Amino acid sequence: MTEKELIRRCKKKSAKAQKLLYKQYHGSLLGICMRYAKSKAEAEDILQMAMMKIFKNIGSYSGKGSFEGWMKRITVNMAVDNFRKSIKHYYHDSIDDTDEKALSADLIADNLEVKDILKTIQLLPDGYRVVFNLYAMEGYSHKEIAEKLGITESTSKTQLLKARRKLRKLLLSLNRIPEQTKKNENKLRFIRQFSNDTLIVVDTIMQK
Repeated sequence: MTEKELIRRCKKKSAKAQKLLYKQYHGSLLGICMRYAKSKAEAEDILQMAMMKIFKNIGSYSGKGSFEGWMKRITVNMAVDNFRKSIKHYYHDSIDDTDEKALSADLIADNLEVKDILKTIQLLPDGYRVVFNLYAMEGYSHKEIAEKLGITESTSKTQLLKARRKLRKLLLSLNRIPEQTKKNENKLRFIRQFSNDTLIVVDTIMQK
């Protein structure tokens, strides 16, 4: 079934088409949710809510632009809405000052797996993680992030700086695995480029 036909049938509320669409895009949309969530269970909950909204509003999709891009925007917005429900508990975390000179990209070798990077993003405090994702992954400006989250631009900038510092420290700690524990030389390696949905380019993390 073509994407156009799948969309047409979903607009007619075909349960079979909805199930097929869910199966087809589950992986990429879950990847987005995983970046914002603290656990896979929370990510699955966000995805379920996003899919419900997608099916409810699919009639408004005009066919112009990427359909997957349209679904991704809904998913990101749902993840942000989920975060905002508990926003009063965030933006109070602090991290120790880091030695910026010691934390260069050269110190992060190529022995980190894709799953390690995703887990590292999930380890960020909630406020850091959401701002980092919106800025570095989705391309929102600090002004747009401030409007989305109901915070100041200054807070957004501070959260991004702290997120990058925290990521550096976490990535370095992951990289200090004893050599004898590295078993499979053919594992997917962390070099410079990651998938657009779930990972980040190392330069994005390391830049000040």
